[in-house]
Parts: sequence; structure tokens; C-alpha cells
Amino acid sequence: MKNETPDVSPGMVSFEMIGTVAVLTIDNAPVNAGSHAVRAGLVQGIVQATAANATGTVLMGAGRCFVAGSDLREFGKPLAPPELPEVIRIIENTNFPVVAAMHGVALGGGLELSLGCDYRIAETDTKLGLPEVALGLVPGAGGTQRLPRLVGKQRAIEMICNAERLPAATALEYGLIDAVTEGDLLEEAIAFLRAQDRPKRLAIQIPPPNESPDAIEAAAVKALQRGKKRPNVAEAIRLVMSIGEHDADTALADERAVFQHLRFSEDAFALRYLFFSERAATSVDGLDMKLARNIESVGVVGGGTMGQGIVRAFLAAGLPVVLVERDQVALDSAIDKIDASLEALVAKGRLSAEQRKQRCAALAGAVEFSAISSCDLVIEAVFEEMSIKKDVLKRLEAELSPEAIIATNTSYLDIDNMVKDLVRPEQIIGLHFFSPADIMPLLEVVRTAKTSDRVLTTGIKLARKLDKQPIVARVAEGFIGNRIYAAYRRRAELLVLDGAMPEQVDAAVTGFGFAMGPFAVADMSGLDIAWAMRKRQAPTRDPEARYVTIPDSLCEAGRLGRKTGKGWYDYSEGTARPDPGVDAIIAAARAEAGIRAVSYTAEAIQRQLMTTIVNEATCLLDEGVAQRPSDVDVALTNGYGFPRWCGGPLYWASKQERSVLEADLEALSKAIGHGFKAGPVADILNQIDTFQES
Repeated sequence: MKNETPDVSPGMVSFEMIGTVAVLTIDNAPVNAGSHAVRAGLVQGIVQATAANATGTVLMGAGRCFVAGSDLREFGKPLAPPELPEVIRIIENTNFPVVAAMHGVALGGGLELSLGCDYRIAETDTKLGLPEVALGLVPGAGGTQRLPRLVGKQRAIEMICNAERLPAATALEYGLIDAVTEGDLLEEAIAFLRAQDRPKRLAIQIPPPNESPDAIEAAAVKALQRGKKRPNVAEAIRLVMSIGEHDADTALADERAVFQHLRFSEDAFALRYLFFSERAATSVDGLDMKLARNIESVGVVGGGTMGQGIVRAFLAAGLPVVLVERDQVALDSAIDKIDASLEALVAKGRLSAEQRKQRCAALAGAVEFSAISSCDLVIEAVFEEMSIKKDVLKRLEAELSPEAIIATNTSYLDIDNMVKDLVRPEQIIGLHFFSPADIMPLLEVVRTAKTSDRVLTTGIKLARKLDKQPIVARVAEGFIGNRIYAAYRRRAELLVLDGAMPEQVDAAVTGFGFAMGPFAVADMSGLDIAWAMRKRQAPTRDPEARYVTIPDSLCEAGRLGRKTGKGWYDYSEGTARPDPGVDAIIAAARAEAGIRAVSYTAEAIQRQLMTTIVNEATCLLDEGVAQRPSDVDVALTNGYGFPRWCGGPLYWASKQERSVLEADLEALSKAIGHGFKAGPVADILNQIDTFQES
């Protein structure tokens, strides 16, 4: 459609007239963040539209999206006027209707901006949401007051507190938007305005739909529990629930005051730091990400629990997958389990029947490696044993084209050793998924000594296609996450040997903010996994180092965790209960080691475990296993349950009194004893960029 009036508003927001309709286009690459310049440009554009006697206005975004949210770099300092609520007030006070025409994403302040418009249309692939709670905030420009009037209080609580991103079709069903289009967005928006006499229609004046008070209360209780009762979650719920108690202006002022207070809270600073850290983790310093190639077809070797999860992850990303198993029986079993898991998602309403059909059609099975010869990428997910993995990689290299990428899903093994006899080691990469692979967000992309830049960048790009958070690691025992977790688990076991009880340690850890304690996690994962690692390491273990025999004794007694009904806890009645049998094993280990049990406070347990994580993290950073301190924080929060509102272990440590932290490190050194390696904690913490703007 040809412009009839040239752009007369240079800057972040362009203005043009198409007939009698004004078009304001936000252009703040790459994601049209709602910066001060954008806000000022919008106000100027509305003034121009009014002066031009526009009969309506279309508000849209240039490039790949509408508005992906406010500019977080502004949130740590006073906001320059006009602030977003003022921009929205000006839009609402126009004498002509304004339609928000959205594509890509409309998130946070972007969605709030659209809620200030009279109408909303979106392309079919648009995602809409209010993610502020995930940043330690609440929506601060009317989101808690306008959204519930369109979708209801129950859905608004769920959307806001869970930071949900709704697809356009669902948003239309809920009443959040007025139309979905597959045509030219601008043309459709103008046609929408001209189709009939569109009156002003302010969301803030629409009464919320009638709902069951019990359903609203249940949603609030569930959201508060899921949000770990963090202050911003509680405030978001209160603000939504308060609709109708006060006039709109009072309610909007209350919301803005809460937002202004929360953006300077410790949680908000930590979560903003994590936001920027996650963005930084998607690249490698000095590496051109444009080298990455597209992956169009995938093979997976091994249909066990991990292999099945990996298959589901690729199917969810829309990629065709060939699953290879050792024989037809194993293959049929794996495919049946994948199909059953997809059917379960349909039953829960998380997947449509058509989506399940499409994913099943994209999955093929085979018992011969020749079936994956044309794949762009093949991942081995076979048993965690070096000789088995070496054999599989050698067979894959012989079968695949020279350009194909071969990945190993090993959790601990030395990939440099694994590939040393291969012809094309530069084509090998580690892709360490976390179980369940289709749900857990973290993906460690492991760069061997020979991995090419093209293969590495492709691995990172692939992680994003899978909607995973990538973290790049060098080869080391356990890479980043599992290496730190192994040290953490060992310290927890030493605490038990020295006098704490497993349930006491787990309670202290969940009290800190973790979802589960180390012993509950061990039981869920299976104690035999770590047992196999310890047996593998036994020949090289320092005989002078302290060693806890308790988990070995549990395994020898057949107590392998939840799968056997007993581990660190007894699950015979369905829930974890302390077990006198475990107490006896602990007592015997203490007696054999000549240990007189001491008592620990919850705080002492927490500080020793957190200090262990911090020390091990600085060791691996010093060795170059991780690229930057913030990468460690990303790994621990995305893959190991470290509470996000603490920003990650190194961010948390950077906020501790240095003298107290030094005392904790001294206590850790004494507890570990012979073989303890102190990391350069002070030096690493000085590198932490907290993104706290001056």
C-alpha cells in the first residue's frame, strides 16, 4: 500500500497518513523495546494524528515484532517522562479509535500498550504475554487492571503470575484480541478500522466478565504457591483481585506505585541480571554466530528415557526425527512410550490432537544406522559408558556425510578422549540435555578441543530453535553443571557424615529457595547413576581424601531411590519419609570413621552448600571450562533449581559480606580436608557485572 503522506517524524516512531488513517510504526531494532525515545515518539505521533484530523490510527512495529517489552536498561534508574502510563492515557484520550496491529511478540509493556488501544489484531504466529513477574516486578502500565476486564480475573492471574505467552488463536478465544489475520497486517488493520464505524472502546472501562469466585481464589492460591510466595507475585494477585474495589484511576495509581517500588527490589535487580546473562550466554566472545547452519533433519541413537525426551524436544520444534534402536522390540517400546507421552499431553490440554498427529507423522524408527545417513545432525543417547559411545560415534562417522554433525549426550565423560580416534573430530559436539529433555530448559553445548566454529555456532543456534537456554562449556568432568553439582552433593553427604540428617539438609536447601534438596533429588534421579560415576573414578581417587561410604552402602542394600521404593528416604507409602534403616547406615558410617556427630543450624547448612557451589564454580572458571561468571549463574538457575530471584550462585555471593564469605570458605576447607582446592573466589566475584545502572 503506497504512502500518501511522507514521514514527518524522524526517530524511533515513524508517522504517515494513508487516506484518513494515521499509521505509527515503532522502529527500535532489534525488538522494538519501549525505550524513552519510543515513548516520546508515540506521543508525538498521536499529536500529529490529531493535527491531521485522522479518523483512526494503526499502531504497529517494524522488523520482527510489535514490542517485546520495555527497555530493561532503564529500570535501575529514574524513568524519564513520558512514562508508559502517560502514553497510554494520551492514546485513550484521543477522539479517534486506535488499533494495535501486532506480529512476532507483544510482551510486557508492549502488550500493555496494546491494551491501551481500542482494538487489537494480530498475525497468526504472534505471542502475547505479561512476563514482568519473572523479572521480580508486576505489570506497571495497567496490565493488572485492563487484562482482567478482557479475559477475566482467573485467566489474568494465571497469565501474569506464570508469565505465560499466549498464541494468537488462544488470545482471540480469551477475548484479548479482536481478530487474527494471515494477510498483510497493515492492510488488514486499516480494513478493520474502515469495515464499520469503530467507536472508542477503552479496556479500562469494560466490566470484568462474571466468574466463579471459587475458581478465581483457586487460581490465586495456585499462583502464589507456584511463585514461592515472592512479594511481587502476591502483589500481582492482589492488584487483579482488587478490580471493582476502587475507581480506575486509584487502581492504576496503586499498580504504578507497586511497580515503582518493586523495580528497585533485590529480586528485581537479580532477575534483570539473569535476563541479560541469559542473553549473553547465547554467544561466544569473538565467534561469528552467522557461521551457524540450519538443521533440517535429526537422528537419535538410543531410545531410553533420555533418548525419548530428546526425540520429543525435536518433534516439538517441528523437526523430523529418525530414532534408531538396537532391535525391533526396543524400538517399538520406545516409540510406544513417546506416543503415550504425547497422548498424555493431549489429555492435559497442552497439545491438540492435530499437533500430536503431526508429531507422530514426523517420527520414524529404524534398527539400522543407514536410516539416518542423510540426517544433518545425529545425537547418540546410549548408555553412559566410554567404549559403547566410542563405538557408536565411529559407526556414525562412517555412515554420515562429511558435513553432518555428530553429537554426544554424555553427562560426564571426556569427549576429547571419546573422539580422539575419529577421522572428523571437528564435526563432533556435546549436547548435554537435562532430563526430561523436552521440558528442562538448559542445554550444555560442549566444545571439544577440535570442534569447529561452524559446528559450535550451529549447536547454539539449534538450542534456541528447541527453545532451550544454551550454555557453552569446554570438556571437563561433568562440564559446568554436573561438576558443580557433584561438589555440592559431596558436601551434603559430608554434612550427614559429620552430624546432620538427610531430611535436615533437604529442609535447609528448600528453605533457601531450591525446589528440592540434594537427597530428594538423588532419590528421584536414582542413586545408581552417581554410584557408577564413583566406581569409575575409584582407581584415581586420592586415598587421603575424605570419602563418604553412606550412598555406596545404600546402593549395595538395593536402595536406589524412588524406582526401588527406598533410597535416602522410604517411599512405601507414596511420599518421602525418613527411614530408621538409613539412620542405621549413617550411624555405622560415623562409627567406622570415628566421627562424633555435631549439630548444624539450617543457616550453617545453607551457607556451607552455597559456598561449595561458589568455590567449585570459580575453580572451573579459572580452568576455562566456562566462559564467563554469568554463564555459571545461567546454568545453575536453568538446570539445577537455584532460586532465580537470587540471580545465581555467583551473583548471590557477590552480594555477601566478603568477611563472612571468607569465613565460610575457611570452614569449607576444614570440612573437606585433604585435597581441597580453593578457587579464586574474590577475583571472580569482582568480574560479576550486576547490570545495576548508575
